[in-house]
Parts: sequence; structure tokens; C-alpha cells
Amino acid sequence: MTDDRSPGPYGADSHDLIRVQGARVNNLRDVDVEIPKRRLTVFTGVSGSGKSSLVFGTIAAESQRLINETYSAFVQGFLPTLARPEVDVLDGLTTAIIVDQERMGANARSTVGTATDATAMLRILFSRLGQPHIGPPNAYSFNVPSVRASGAITVERGAGRTKTEKATFTRLGGMCPRCEGMGAVTDIDLSALYDDGKSLNEGALTIPGYSMEGWYGRIFRGCGYFDPDKPIRRYTKTELHDLLHREPTKIKVDGINLTYAGLIPQIQKSYLAKDVDTLQPHIRAFVERAVTFTTCPDCAGTRLGPEARSSKIGGKNIADVCAMQLSDLADWLRGVADPSVAPLLTGLQRLLDSFEEIGLGYLSLDRPAGTLSGGEAQRTKMIRHLGSSLTDVTYVFDEPTVGLHPHDIQRMNNLLLRLRDKGNTVLVVEHKPEAIAIADHVVDLGPGAGSAGGEVVFTGTVAGLRDSGTLTGRHLDDRAAVKPAVRTPSGVLPVRGADTHNLRDVDVDIPLGVLVVVTGVAGSGKSSLVHGSVSGRDGVVAIDQGAIRGSRRSNPATYTGLLDPVRKAFAKANGVKPALFSANSEGACPGCNGAGVIYTDLAMMAGVATVCEECEGRRFQAAVLEYRLGGRDISEVLAMSVTEAAEFLGTGEARTPAASAVLGRLVDVGLGYLRLGQPLTTLSGGERQRLKLATRMADNGGVYVLDEPTTGLHLADVAQLLGLLDRLVDAGTSVIVVEHHQAVMAHADWIIDLGPGAGHDGGRVVFEGTPADLVAARSTLTGEHLAAYVGR
Repeated sequence: MTDDRSPGPYGADSHDLIRVQGARVNNLRDVDVEIPKRRLTVFTGVSGSGKSSLVFGTIAAESQRLINETYSAFVQGFLPTLARPEVDVLDGLTTAIIVDQERMGANARSTVGTATDATAMLRILFSRLGQPHIGPPNAYSFNVPSVRASGAITVERGAGRTKTEKATFTRLGGMCPRCEGMGAVTDIDLSALYDDGKSLNEGALTIPGYSMEGWYGRIFRGCGYFDPDKPIRRYTKTELHDLLHREPTKIKVDGINLTYAGLIPQIQKSYLAKDVDTLQPHIRAFVERAVTFTTCPDCAGTRLGPEARSSKIGGKNIADVCAMQLSDLADWLRGVADPSVAPLLTGLQRLLDSFEEIGLGYLSLDRPAGTLSGGEAQRTKMIRHLGSSLTDVTYVFDEPTVGLHPHDIQRMNNLLLRLRDKGNTVLVVEHKPEAIAIADHVVDLGPGAGSAGGEVVFTGTVAGLRDSGTLTGRHLDDRAAVKPAVRTPSGVLPVRGADTHNLRDVDVDIPLGVLVVVTGVAGSGKSSLVHGSVSGRDGVVAIDQGAIRGSRRSNPATYTGLLDPVRKAFAKANGVKPALFSANSEGACPGCNGAGVIYTDLAMMAGVATVCEECEGRRFQAAVLEYRLGGRDISEVLAMSVTEAAEFLGTGEARTPAASAVLGRLVDVGLGYLRLGQPLTTLSGGERQRLKLATRMADNGGVYVLDEPTTGLHLADVAQLLGLLDRLVDAGTSVIVVEHHQAVMAHADWIIDLGPGAGHDGGRVVFEGTPADLVAARSTLTGEHLAAYVGR
């Protein structure tokens, strides 16, 4: 390991350091490292080198676990269960605040305003200044219904006498009664829920997950509301109502207390209360097939009742204000002057200015939180901390430049430096050279990924990293050249009158048969154009940034479908059933049910996970592990890396062509180091996205749409991604990429640049042409930055 750290800037006092000794989380190899406090430290290295394992899985995880232990056992019962990371020594920890890229919840009621408390502050403002005055802040909340109730009150009668009288009370909430604060009403197609020619026992239900096996079957058969052997078309009105609409009702089946609810209330609670885009693909497909969403006719989509909409400040009600672009809302708020609410106005103005400062001024407070990209979600969470008075805490960021145009990265850098200058320790996992450049201290992990990584290969300054000879150091100053010759399009994909979100009736012809890169500052309309007008067309395969959904049993082999041909190959070679080679089916170890570990719930204390003694973590029955393919058992195959498995399953008696094809795609997207059985929960954001890309590459689409495929990619891996994109195009596929990385822009055959700004300052095509023409013209922000990039 190269160590360029000089004692001067950091001090020699151990109290000024976070000391890590013997870290072994995931692929870390007994890592020892010292990190200076109250400095900005950037962690670099190829994807899979161990950056997230060190920063999030070790330092941040232990900080949160220690804080949780300070609470009472009762309180700990409501907190996430955190196991102690595998590390010998962790000294000098402070409170860790994690600002990651996880999407902001699946609740359809969550908006940018509710997630940042801006809407709560506006409700107070309207409850004080709104005319006509309608009540307390809850009267302006679309999450609070109006409730009428009867009760008794005591009335003074004079001379110390009282009388009890009946009275009706009204608690006024802002929720629209028609749509219950959702802004949309739903119409459910009953034919998508069941086949009315069948009985329940014959499999009439066609809702994903609703079978007569397990608890659902027990409830449907034991509720007594209908005959499970009678075809649904022969149900009486009462029976059909109970099947579809009955509200949750306590029932007892075989002596067990259960709850029965009709199909529609269950669907509304399980599926429709969440943002549709966050549902698992097969459930989302069902919802899109079975449910029609239309804007609520009573509230026009505002979610609010008539009383809340009637109360106004300066001619605008709270729905009007929440629909404004935040930069415009900040201007409007400056015109609201009232000494009685001066502190509230100051706080709200500061919050809105933070949105603008962080590059999110194009959002609105009524924007559903689930529709924010990972980068937007991370920056929205960051707003909570910009005005915080806390000091000497540790802020942990996961690629904060994701989704940012080069024009906006400097703004993000300034915010990170501000947090540091307040006396905080700032830890950043990053790949972008512009973000690495501001580091006080760098920790580079490697030398490779997966089993070839997990070591600290350099600590020190940015200048020292540049001269260190590590993979990151060698590529830190990489610059791509503009492609000297571009491909000729085979046709065009026309877009006419695109007006999704901030797009202004955009007309554009997207070339086919070439590599097209769509650029522009964050909020300029790139994703609105591509996902609103291209994704969803016949022959288009769209790969977005949505999270991969799966349990802790899910892994690359199960997610990609690779395990199916492997199971069949094992079954054929040994003359047994394929189900034996599934840890979730007949082959599962009975001791741990195929999980490999035993989870012990200690009620209010933190739970414990221990390796199963019966299978020693291999997940399968001992008898199953006697069966071999090419000399290896199924657990040994799942322990292989993708690269090792590609060699093993590509030749000899273990040759499995279907599996080899999947493995080849995983290698193509730079995931050769992943283990086949590695839980998906241990993958980074970049790894998950490339896993999706590898999986979708099997689809026979004429057009691929990729959303920032460089997310999580090391500088050294970008060239490999560009090679993959070239192979796709040369094979006859049209590739459209939404991207900020200048190396991808320079490699494009055609660029469509949106802008000139964000929100209502964007939404227009400001350039169409080759990268060389964009550089020569320098007529847009993208052109200026690309010219500076290729000209260095």
C-alpha cells in the first residue's frame, strides 16, 4: 500500500482520526486504515473493490449500531436490527448521517413537500394568513380526513350549576373525500381479477400471489361468506359483494384468529397505496392491466377538499402554491410579508433557497417522492442537513454527483465543502474526477474487484493518488476524444408534440441504427423525452434506475434466470429432479430452510444471524451435495465468480450453453467478479443497474433505452461500457442513452441536447448533431463543458 499521508494537515492526535483495523465485511481483507476527522475524504476504486463495504457496511453501520444501543430495549424493538460488522477495532466514531441514493419510499402520499417538511410549514402559513380562515394546519392536509363525531359536553348554567348535553363535533381535514387524498380515482376491471367461469378452488383468481395455497386458501375456504367450489358467475349479490368489497373483518378459522377482506380493499391497500413505479414488475403489469387511473373530478388532482381550496393568500390556495416550480415559489413567498409569521417565512424561504442552491429548483412540492431519480432523492435528503446546527458528525454520501450535469457538479462540491467547514467529517464514495479533486484525503481500494479487491492500495492526497500508479491514479486524468467518424442512421424514430412534464411540444427525430446520447442539465427534460415518448413503444427495451426487488435469498443466478439451466444440467447429469437443486424448494437444508443462516429473533433486543451448523452455510441438504456436475456440487457452483462460472460451464461435461450466454452478458457489463450466489442486498447501486442491463440484453428489442449506464462505474470501466454499446449498435440495435458523462457524449454518433436550463427554463431541444459539431458550436452548457473536456 502506498501512503502519501503527511501528519501536518491531519494532526497526530488519535482523537482526530477514525481508526479501522481488521475490517472483513464482504470482500474486505483485514483492512487497516486511518481517516482524518473534520476533513473531506473520498473513497475511490473500481466497482466491487470494497468502497461501500468499508464506508457503509463498516464505519456507518457500526456508528448507527452503537447509537441504537444507547436506547432502551423497548425503543430498540422499533429500530432496524443491525449486526456488528466484522472488524477488530473501530475507534473515533462519531454520529453517522447517511445520505444515500435509495428512492424515497413507495408511499403514493409522499411528495417532495411532505418529505422535506416544506408542506407542513406552508400549512401553518395558510392556517394563519389564509382567507377565509378555515381552521388549524390539518385543515390544509390531504392526508387528514374531515371527521364528524357525536359526544357529550358540559355546559355552565350559572351559580356553579352545570348540565350535560349532546353535541356534534367536526374535525376539519384537507383530504378530498372523493379520492381520499390520492388525486386520482381508480376503476378496477373485474375480469382481470378472476375467471368467473371457475370456482376459487379451481383457480379462479388471477391476481399475482393470490392462490388457494397457504393462508389465502385457508381464509377463503374458512370465512363462510361463499362456496369455494361454486363458479363465481353463480354467486349471489351478497356473495359477490363479500368476495369483492367486504371491509376487513375478524374471523376464526380452525381456531386461529385471522382477518378477511374483499379483493378490492386488499388490492387498494397492498398495491394502490404505493407508487406504481416502485412495484415489482409482474405486479406493476397486473396493476396497469387491471386498474384505470383518472384525475379526481372533484379536486382536479389537487388531493384537497373544497374548504382547503377556498382559502387563499394573495389569490393562491395551497394547491396552487405546491404546484409551482420551487424557484418561482421562492419568488412568490418574498411577496408575503406579515410580522406575525416572520420566523416561519424566514425558515421556509431558507428551505426553498436550499433547493435552488442544490440544483433542484425545477421541482415542485407536489411532485410524488417516488418519481425522483436516485440522484434527486439523495440531494433532496441533503437539504435537511444544509441548515443543521450539528457539528462534528460524520456525513456519508454515495456518489452525490449521480444525475448531475458537469455544470452542476461544482455546486455539489461547494455544498460538501460547506458541511466540512462547519466542523464535520465528510466521507464520499465517488468516481467522478471533478468530485475526487476537492478531497482533503483519498482512500483508494483495489487493486481489482470482488475477490481481487478488498485492499487499501493508497491513502493520501489527490496529487499523491495521481502519481501512485494505482488503477484509479492512472485513469484520473483520462480524457476521451471526439469520435472522428460517426455511423450513418438507418432511419428515424419520430417524436411529435412531446409535452410530458416540462417539455414544450417537442418535435424531434431520433436517429436509428446509431448511438444517440440525450444530454442536458438535471431537470431539462431528458428523461421526460425518452421515457415519456420513446419507452413503451413496440420493440423498445427500457432499462431505468428502478431498484431491483428481491429477498435476501435472491442473487445474480436467480435474478438473471441463469440458475434454471444449471439446475436442469445437474438434474440431467444425475437422473433426478431439478427442484432438488433449489435452496428454496426440495433441496433446501431443513435446518435453515435454505437460507444458509439461522435468524434468531430476540424480541426487543437485536436479532442474531448465525451460520447454519447443519449445512455450514451451503443452503442445501447433504444428500443433494452428493450430486455432481463436472466434479462440482451445486453449492460450489454458486460460490463461483461469474468469470469462473463462464469457464466452468462453457466447456467439458459441465457445458451449459444457456447459462454461458447469460454469463457472457454479465462479463460484458463488467460484473465478472460477482459470485453467482451473492445476495442482491450486498450489491451496490451501480452493480444492480448493470445486472438489470445484462438481464434485459436478452430481450429482442430493436431499440435499447439506457438511463445513465455509467452510474457506479470506475473511470477504467467506462471504456468497457462504450465497447459494449458499440457491439450492440454494430449488431443492429439502436441505442439511446440518457447520460452526463462526457466520455459517452464524445463517443456518440448523434447528440440531442435539451435545455437551456431546468424546469420551465428547459424543455426544449437546443442542439441536434454530432459531438464534433456540438464542440465547435459551444452554443449550450453541454457544448461548453464537452469542449473543455476534450480540449484538455
